Amino acid sequence: MLAVLLSLALIGTVATYFYLDSMLTKKNVLVDYAGRPAPGAGQNWLITGSDSRQGLTKAQIRRLATGYGIGGQRSDTIMVLHLPSNGGRPVLVSLPRDSYVPIPGFGSNKINAAFSLGGPKLLAQTVQNITGLHIDHYMGIGFGGFVRVVNAVGGVRICLKAPLVDPAAGLHLRAGCQVLNGAEALGYVRSRHTYASQDLQRIQNQRVFLRALLRKMTSTGVLLNPFSSIPAATGVAGSLTVDSGTSLYQLLTVAFALRNPVTTTVPIGDANYVTPNAGDALLWNSVAAKQLFHDLYTDQPVPKSLITGSTAAG
Repeated sequence: MLAVLLSLALIGTVATYFYLDSMLTKKNVLVDYAGRPAPGAGQNWLITGSDSRQGLTKAQIRRLATGYGIGGQRSDTIMVLHLPSNGGRPVLVSLPRDSYVPIPGFGSNKINAAFSLGGPKLLAQTVQNITGLHIDHYMGIGFGGFVRVVNAVGGVRICLKAPLVDPAAGLHLRAGCQVLNGAEALGYVRSRHTYASQDLQRIQNQRVFLRALLRKMTSTGVLLNPFSSIPAATGVAGSLTVDSGTSLYQLLTVAFALRNPVTTTVPIGDANYVTPNAGDALLWNSVAAKQLFHDLYTDQPVPKSLITGSTAAG
């Protein structure tokens, strides 16, 4: 908490704080509905990264290899962050975008279809129904915003054991440690075609990168340097969509929580499930997933057998 208060002081004046808070795009994402899970212990955030091209020029779309003629939005990244109330480590759980789940009003489909069909509001309802967790806050970012955030902090250092080349994601990275700029970072977190496990490796890469990004943003070198901290804060605030009840202060607490969370992917039962309406999809291990989310709901330690961790490809 002291570190969060210090970061607020370093951002500048009260006026600066409220200016940055006003830059957040706030939407009425989290609404009550019949059967919504009751609040449990701790706090839960739904974190999404969509493939929205909004704000990108044609030149940027070409340079970032995001594809042309793609309308609407789909949630390429879906994570649930649990902040315990008992002082334990935060837990970050990835929900693969191809998870085959019931979507309210639309039958069963891949979970990322919920975002396309009803935006973050429908996705939040879907996630709450299938996890049994009450989502307290929402945070989302699109392709363009992601690139701006990474560039605003001066890039993010990632270490690779082998080169990563994926033309579909505009990715050409050498082996070894290197600082990725916004375009390179976007390619890194989007790439999946070069991996045997495809999206399952990609979501591990996403968690690795998110942790590295937040460690950079909350580092002493950024916080104590106004020429770094102010552009970083402005870049983040101007790129995020949050629920109407989220403030800049709460986002700062999440930033520090994401420096070193326990990370895992929801337990998987069948990674190649053939659906009647959505092609190949992924089925959760319902028993193990139920235990995972129940433990989060009650702030109980999650068994090590349900924690898969995060390892970068390469």
